[in-house]
Amino acid sequence: MLFKNARIFRFTKPFQISGQELEESLAQDAFKPCGPQEVSRHGWVPPLGKFSDQLVHSAGGCHMVTLRREERLIPSDVIRDAVAEKCEAIEMEQGRKIRKKERDEIKDKVILQLLPHAFPRRKHTFAYIDTNQGYMVVDASTAREAENLASTLRKSLGSLPVRPPALEQAPAFTFTGWLNETIDLPDAVTLGTDCWLIDPSETGSKVTAKGLDLTSEEVTTHLNAGMQCTRLRMTWDDSVTFTFDEELALRGIKYGETIQEKLDDVDADDGAARFDAAFALMTLEFARMIPGLFDVMGGEDRSAIADGNEPAVVGIDPARPGADHTAAFKRDLDPEENPSRQGEDDPVYSKAVSLVTEERRVSISFLQRKLRIGYNRAANLVDAMEENGVVSAVGHNGAREVLAQPA
Repeated sequence: MLFKNARIFRFTKPFQISGQELEESLAQDAFKPCGPQEVSRHGWVPPLGKFSDQLVHSAGGCHMVTLRREERLIPSDVIRDAVAEKCEAIEMEQGRKIRKKERDEIKDKVILQLLPHAFPRRKHTFAYIDTNQGYMVVDASTAREAENLASTLRKSLGSLPVRPPALEQAPAFTFTGWLNETIDLPDAVTLGTDCWLIDPSETGSKVTAKGLDLTSEEVTTHLNAGMQCTRLRMTWDDSVTFTFDEELALRGIKYGETIQEKLDDVDADDGAARFDAAFALMTLEFARMIPGLFDVMGGEDRSAIADGNEPAVVGIDPARPGADHTAAFKRDLDPEENPSRQGEDDPVYSKAVSLVTEERRVSISFLQRKLRIGYNRAANLVDAMEENGVVSAVGHNGAREVLAQPA
């Protein structure tokens, strides 16, 4: 089971429910088919389908669940014709005009009469909870579908303290910086050939670029005119390709050859083994990729996350893939460990100025990588350099200009 989409929810408190307790909670809301007069119904079903009757599939601290939604579908033209026929018969028999309120009542009765003969349509939404990293990932193409699963899970458990993740800087700012080269592209990221641009002004014009070199003049012309990138096709660490948007949703996920080759080694006739292998491979890859993505996007805003829910985050430094930024990030936020690391008073401020004036480029990610510092500290240095006239303010294209000359 490899997800085609991924919508991420961050736990604000530790998820401390065991797999067995989760199983028992979901059993109370297990799926039951629609009754003869029901339009729709949803409930939990086994992720492995016919291979297991367990409502929770667990592996490596991750719990997968599956929500099934069943709807009885009646073609709208069938309803319309039946209502028109009944209204016409009443008008001819009673010699009066059918008004809207009565027509709506007739429509409701028609639907109830047709429901027992309607064909049911079923849709499954998969999700898993990573208790180690502290997030939930839903395989949903829309936010509404993901929220529906989260709401149903909250009802089954009584409480589900999750929210969409938040970053320290806007994703559109980072996407735009990567494309116009004002923010260095991380080594772990390879640009695809598709992007979506939008004009943030009142006109709100949009441009969709497909099958293009995203650093070409065709794209940069729009960026220089003030448009921003809100969605970007990319490949992460040569292993997973997807479209990443400003809602931090991953769409159209494609997995690399390494994962596919490992799956090919599993007995194709053993459905349960293949499902289990796919789940394990995917969750391991996502556990590495999601924190790394948040890191290169400017860092996650964890202000709403309760103490004690610090997952083992291994981020990826653009210059040193696999490096752990968590400790450095915490040091930058700890005033006791770094009492003087505030802008111009920072001991590396002069080094940052020399670096910027010599290289003739400036960005937060550039300082992070060159000086091996965290996001907040690099942002303070850039602000201080702006105040001192070393660099300009952010332009309409999200870039800064280096004003000072080398010493």
